[in-house]
Amino acid sequence: MKTIIRNFLNGILTIVPIILVIYVIYKTFLFLDGLLGNTLKPYFRDDYIPGIGLLTTLILITVLGWMSTKYITGKVIKLIDYLLDRIPVVKTIYSVIKDTIQSFLGDKKSFSKVALVMIPGTEMRSLGFITSDQLEDFYSPLKDYVAVYVPQTFQVAGFTFLIPKDQVEIIDVKPEDAMKFILSGGMTSTSLHKSEKIKSR
Repeated sequence: MKTIIRNFLNGILTIVPIILVIYVIYKTFLFLDGLLGNTLKPYFRDDYIPGIGLLTTLILITVLGWMSTKYITGKVIKLIDYLLDRIPVVKTIYSVIKDTIQSFLGDKKSFSKVALVMIPGTEMRSLGFITSDQLEDFYSPLKDYVAVYVPQTFQVAGFTFLIPKDQVEIIDVKPEDAMKFILSGGMTSTSLHKSEKIKSR
């Protein structure tokens, strides 16, 4: 009986993560493929091949990116950007989406610096990511502060804290490792330690 239970638990530990990742990839593929795929399907009728919508979306984004570097089309795109940034309510949504994408893919990526911050009144520390170190543009009295985003364990949500610069320690840890450590509640530290041991052999 113990052998059956042990094998069942091993199955959960090894198979379930694989199944979940495949499921997420599959759902993401369906979503991206459906962006233009639903529009293209009537033209292909029964000859539609899954993935054409995704391929067309990638090509369209690439072409638009190329057009944004040209003079005339670049001016048109900048005009659209200007208008979206002036419409009430729409400008809030647009700026959040734009800034979020630029923080991951732009020249000045956020989440590239891992920060260790002290919890006031205790000896405890928390891991986070510096998202902005120039808060004076937002509110001038905050020129000596930085914005630190602290994700919540087992969630995609988190908190943004404004912390004095001298109370934030930048540590030499890869952002990917820090994010995995936080989201897993510290459980990935064991697997990372094991992998380092294997490499050192």
